[in-house]
Amino acid sequence: MESPVFEEIEPADDCGCAGCVQWRGAVPHPVRTKAGARHALVIAAAAGTVIGGLQTAAPATATEHHEARPGDPTPPPAGGPTTPQGGTSPLHGAPGQAAGSVDLAQQSALRTTTRAAIINRAKTWVAAKVPYNMDKYWTDGYRQDCSGFVSMAWDLPGNEWTGSLATYGTRITKAQLQPGDILLFHNPADPEKGSHVTIFGGWTDYTRTYYIAYEQTRPGTRKQATPYAYWSNSSRYLAYRYKGVKAGGTSGSGASTTKFPGAASFGPGADNAYVTQLGRLLVERGGKRFYTQGPGPRWGDADRRATQAFQRAQGWTGADADGIPGPTTWSYLVSGKGKDIPGGSAGSGGSTGSKVPAFPGTGSFRPGANNAAVTQLGKQLVKKGFGRYYSQGPGPRWGEADRRAVEAFQRAQGWRGAAADGYPGPETWRRLFS
Repeated sequence: MESPVFEEIEPADDCGCAGCVQWRGAVPHPVRTKAGARHALVIAAAAGTVIGGLQTAAPATATEHHEARPGDPTPPPAGGPTTPQGGTSPLHGAPGQAAGSVDLAQQSALRTTTRAAIINRAKTWVAAKVPYNMDKYWTDGYRQDCSGFVSMAWDLPGNEWTGSLATYGTRITKAQLQPGDILLFHNPADPEKGSHVTIFGGWTDYTRTYYIAYEQTRPGTRKQATPYAYWSNSSRYLAYRYKGVKAGGTSGSGASTTKFPGAASFGPGADNAYVTQLGRLLVERGGKRFYTQGPGPRWGDADRRATQAFQRAQGWTGADADGIPGPTTWSYLVSGKGKDIPGGSAGSGGSTGSKVPAFPGTGSFRPGANNAAVTQLGKQLVKKGFGRYYSQGPGPRWGEADRRAVEAFQRAQGWRGAAADGYPGPETWRRLFS
């Protein structure tokens, strides 16, 4: 029986990997490299802003509080590492045996596989902690870099690289991602500067801001929660689905299809995975304001109104914009065609375009702080239903009531440990005011 592939992770107490060590409060060791050596790091792009940085100094003090996330690994160093990788090649032979010439006919062949099989193959390298090395091959014949790892998981007949993997896949949207798909960034100007690829293992929660990434990186293969789409150059990562993956849902992932599932799947009384898929596609196209929660499998007025808004955005009227998706509406959504839903307006039933106020900085929320941002935070916590800790106020002076209210809000997001310490960071602030 194929094992489920949608997963959530929690760092183990006895795990020695970098992510779990950081989670338990240990200070990560600096990355050591030899001068002039190739850096076999594939964990981030060289340019762009990364979320956090590699800590090589003492732990942050109370005035330097940094918000953590459940399962956060150490982000790439600022500036980004180089990411060397090998090119297209056949599978490697026995240890010490050089790879032969590439059989182009064989390379273009597609082997069918399943999502569960892709994830299970990825797990074999995670369990073995295969060391990252662009010049070496694991016992299965696949090159020990990021693209070799995906070639192995997709069961390709040879080793590919970030410049060729896309030919084996079909472009998909964020809303269509399922376990076994990949997130690929290829930098054609300088392939060794930022190019990287990860295997999508499932969303960590309903917000779809973090996902489980299987990736080959220094020092070895790992599985961890990763911000979508990656730490840096996030907007340049593209989602692809292997052309040889068998159609159909996977355990824990629900149904997902590009083919219209039929009118009976939608409308009053409908309760199925296609309603969830529809909602996610609508959110991707600007319909988030219609959903106070979800999207979920039970058809509701939010689904109808979001669908109708999308239909009207295409210029359709009357029966063509009744809020019930038909084959054309579905085709537009799954293929990314047509116009997105425009911004909300009075009477739309959604937000009128309110923006999250700028985060005032972690220094505004610590013992002894006394400022308007503390009052603003407290009032929003009360508005969100976390005001039971205040016997008076909220006011401008930071106190234990503020900390406990923030902690309760963070725990409501599913966060634990350092991610729910009661001190707001940028992500807590964004979610609180969203």
